[in-house]
Amino acid sequence: MSRSTPLLHLAVALDGAGWHPAAWREPGARPNDLFTAGYWADLAAEAERGLLDFVTIEDSLGQQSSSFTGPDGRTDQVRGRLDAVLTAARIAPLTTHLGLIPAAVVTHTEPFHLSKSVATLDHVSGGRAGVQVRVSGRADEAAHFGRREVPRLPVAALDSPAGRALLEELFGEAADYVEVVRRLWDSWEDDAEIRDVATGRFIDRAKLHYIDFAGRHFSVKGPSITPRPPQGQPLVAALAHRAEPFRLVATSADIGFVTPHDTAQATAIVEEIRTGQDRAGRGGQTVHILADLVVLLDDEPGRAAERRARLDASLDAPYAGDALVFAGTPAELADLLQEFARTGLTGFRLRPATLPYDLERITGGLVPELQRRGAFRQAYQAGTLRGLLGLPRPANRYTAA
Repeated sequence: MSRSTPLLHLAVALDGAGWHPAAWREPGARPNDLFTAGYWADLAAEAERGLLDFVTIEDSLGQQSSSFTGPDGRTDQVRGRLDAVLTAARIAPLTTHLGLIPAAVVTHTEPFHLSKSVATLDHVSGGRAGVQVRVSGRADEAAHFGRREVPRLPVAALDSPAGRALLEELFGEAADYVEVVRRLWDSWEDDAEIRDVATGRFIDRAKLHYIDFAGRHFSVKGPSITPRPPQGQPLVAALAHRAEPFRLVATSADIGFVTPHDTAQATAIVEEIRTGQDRAGRGGQTVHILADLVVLLDDEPGRAAERRARLDASLDAPYAGDALVFAGTPAELADLLQEFARTGLTGFRLRPATLPYDLERITGGLVPELQRRGAFRQAYQAGTLRGLLGLPRPANRYTAA
């Protein structure tokens, strides 16, 4: 890779004992620690040792399931999670440079509360926060709240008229949600806190603003109760597999996670999102597009494939998720990433099949290999997540010119 080629952005998606359903059975797994702060702190520390841009932390409103329509009833796989935003806040003081992007479901929940939580995370991390917005189309999760009914549609029915209508509704609501959250982050000007002991004025009330958002899904007056985050706007990310979430990434997000299985798919996805940006008037803004891959890594050729086969042997069928599954050496993965990067992707979010094993192979094997090729940073050069991703700190929309 030439020196004129931008460095790759590299992130890791953390979920339970790893993304393979049998990961918790591995000799090096820590199933007894999954619901402890120390477990997540150790994973974050390892990611930071590898100079990664950020980690994401999975979350949901229901038990993990292999079924789109609801719980699958399995008891032989990891079930249960800690709250992702709270987990990120717990490990934030234990890291220095690593970005922290917890997932948060924006269906059924209130944007005011999430805006406050993520703004708080940005404050306690010194400007390293983001949020991955997720929608929920599961009827069992809607039943937790009782505010709306969601039809039980199998994945195969998502391209039916009813399925498309449901997706348009869910992702349209998500776009409104992100807009409300962003306005709330701006509802305090940067210098609203004056802390003037002599006059007894802690804040300048004229620099707190009502957002007065009125849309189809939300009516929110504001302002927030939390001062503007250090980054101004923490990063908003979304996972996208098809047209509706591609549109959400193009119109509302800073980072899109996509799941191409070959370079032709990657090229088409990048083009679709970039076209959507142009249509939304965001053509001049940087929106990072990162490809997701599930990875099993070993230094010795063939060992990762053997490990994958052993893990798959405990399942009803070989594991195949939404993302491409790679099993090989760090050098082979580096070759693949550089090939995919030529499609216009700006980086990758790797999903370790097993934790902590595959995370340690990423930080101790893949990262040095990419560094040798001049494709990844040698040290952290920025103090905020926006800085790591080369994104400017946005001006406050409510500040008078």
